[in-house]
Amino acid sequence: MRIGPKYKIARRLGDRIFPKTQGTKFTVSGTEKKQRGKKGGRRNSSEYGAQLIEKQKAKYTYGTTEKQFSNYVKATRETKGIPAAALYVALEKRLDNVVFRMGLVISRAFARQAVSHGHIWVNGRRMTVPSHKVRVGDVIGIRPGSKENGIFRELAEKIKDRHAPNWISVDPLKFEATIKGEPSYQDKEPNLNFETILQFYSRV
Repeated sequence: MRIGPKYKIARRLGDRIFPKTQGTKFTVSGTEKKQRGKKGGRRNSSEYGAQLIEKQKAKYTYGTTEKQFSNYVKATRETKGIPAAALYVALEKRLDNVVFRMGLVISRAFARQAVSHGHIWVNGRRMTVPSHKVRVGDVIGIRPGSKENGIFRELAEKIKDRHAPNWISVDPLKFEATIKGEPSYQDKEPNLNFETILQFYSRV
C-alpha cells in the first residue's frame, strides 16, 4: 500500500501518526495555516470534517486501504458488545500489527513488507497476508531462512527495549510471540477516537 508524503499527510491531519513524524525534525505547525480561509479567517471545522480526520488517522496508522477499513467497520456492526472496541480489536489482531507490536520491526509499514515477502511464520507456516487475523494460541515468529535478512539486523538489541501489550507474550531469545488473549480497548492509542470513526460511517 502506497501512502504518499508522510509529513504532508501528518500535518493535514494534525497528528504525528507515522514513526518518521515522531522525532524532533517534524512539527505539526502549518496545520493552522491550512485551516484558514482565503481571507485569512479561521474556518469552522464541521462535525463531518472532524469525523473524517479521525477515520483517516486510524486508516493511516494501521496502514489499511479504504476498502479494508470500511470492511472492518461493517464487521463491527455484526458483532455483540461495544462496536468501537470491536473495531479496535480487529485492527490490532492484523498480523502486520502484531509483528510491529512484537518489536520485530520499527513500523507497521516494515511489518507489512516483512509479511508480504514471506519472512513471517504463523504456527510454523509461512504467511504472506498482512491482514491475516491472529487468534489466541497462535505462535508468530521469523521464518528461519529470513533471520539474517537486513530488516531484522541487530534485532536482539532492539527487541529487548520494546514492551509488547499484555495480550502478546514475546520470547526475545527465539524472536517469537504467542497470542495469549484479546487486545484491551483501554490500551488503545489516545490519539485515535474509534467512537467518532463509527459516527462518520453511520452517515456515509
